[in-house]
Amino acid sequence: MSHNLFIPLIVYLIFVSLPRAMAQQSGGTVVTELWCVAKNNAEDAALQGALDWACGPGGADCSRIQQGGPCYDPSDIQKTASYAFNDYYLKHGLTDDACSFSNTAALTSLNPSHGDCKFPSSKTVNNASISGSTGTVGMGPDTADLSASHRIAHSWLRPLIVAHLFLVVVRIFSEN
Repeated sequence: MSHNLFIPLIVYLIFVSLPRAMAQQSGGTVVTELWCVAKNNAEDAALQGALDWACGPGGADCSRIQQGGPCYDPSDIQKTASYAFNDYYLKHGLTDDACSFSNTAALTSLNPSHGDCKFPSSKTVNNASISGSTGTVGMGPDTADLSASHRIAHSWLRPLIVAHLFLVVVRIFSEN
């Protein structure tokens, strides 16, 4: 059998079957859970002021950080404020502005839950949709962008690799 008959088969496998199988396997969606937490370098006084606002005029549900609640810890203002900040963030649109608190809070992809204190995430509230949970992740000025740019980069990487492999296979068969 001629090797020229294999080239269309290889092209079909690379360009049609492989991407289709990969898309079905991944579901085509990247879901990142996010939590709004107190910055570790925030001043205690600033955190207390932001916590008071979140639990008061801000409308966050602070019952779980009250005495007797599973998230009550009067010795750790960061944990206490984080729970209130996260509740406010989840109730007010999952935006960067909803997780600022005068620059004492930031979004993170690290689950801040501890012991019996469970923090709901943006994924829980957003029903596994990432529509409202783009923005920055991190605890400082050098934060990572969670916009769609990483998906765009990956959408170009796979075709470039496949095209390179195709050219290698064609060259191998053309030399024979």
